[in-house]
Amino acid sequence: MRFVNPVTLLLILVGGAMVAFAVWYQPGPAPLEIESLASYQKADAPLLLPADGVPRHRLHQLGAWQLAMIPEAPRFDAPMGTASGGLTYNAQKFWEMNGARGGHHTGDDLNGIGGMNSDLGDPVHATADGLVVYAGNPSPGWGPTILVVHRLPDGDLLQSMYAHLERIDVATGTVVSRGQRIGRVGTAGGLYPAHLHFEIRRSRGADIGAGYSMVPLNRLDPEATVREHRGAPADRPAASAYAVALDRERAWNRLEIEGAEILSEILAE
Repeated sequence: MRFVNPVTLLLILVGGAMVAFAVWYQPGPAPLEIESLASYQKADAPLLLPADGVPRHRLHQLGAWQLAMIPEAPRFDAPMGTASGGLTYNAQKFWEMNGARGGHHTGDDLNGIGGMNSDLGDPVHATADGLVVYAGNPSPGWGPTILVVHRLPDGDLLQSMYAHLERIDVATGTVVSRGQRIGRVGTAGGLYPAHLHFEIRRSRGADIGAGYSMVPLNRLDPEATVREHRGAPADRPAASAYAVALDRERAWNRLEIEGAEILSEILAE
């Protein structure tokens, strides 16, 4: 009788165990890759909807150059209607419970006073001076959407969101002034009657998120936040100082060309 070499037998047993384990073990899905959106080139890809179609967690934290570009926002105004929000109404206020949608509303739904589609195509204005960090169409439910980051005088960062637009009039990376038209009221491709879904968040990054939630996350009451940071009486509308400073037609922006004699014109304005 011929005996099998112990080493050979051990190798056979180990190999058999490995084959049996491979047949039995079915690994679960690999964890999602985490990708940082740290530049404007990648900012046009919203949370969990990357442009290349490969699912991953997306964490968009503002880069140093973006933080440096955000202008100070000493005053906030309403994004629709007059500077004080006249000729509009709030059809669905922040944090109202909507059972059909499965949660609390994370923003304000602003309408023209005519209701339904009477405000379709009306201008949407930046609520304060800021930097556009997203301008695109994240999903059919959101439609064309804009995110703008604002720097408060104390250094805190707030973010405003404008969704369901008919048209976007600014690009990612654009610095906008309070009151500047950035888009037009839309219907998210016909899904809803025309209105502006307007949000304010406290954030140092950019995410799209959902319009309804059971927890407030970083969302703030938009109407109360604009009122808190208005920086002027409701009956004292005024142009953004940032926009005026960039106006090349203004006298002080022609000083280097026309000389110091123009100071008298500046002081007279």
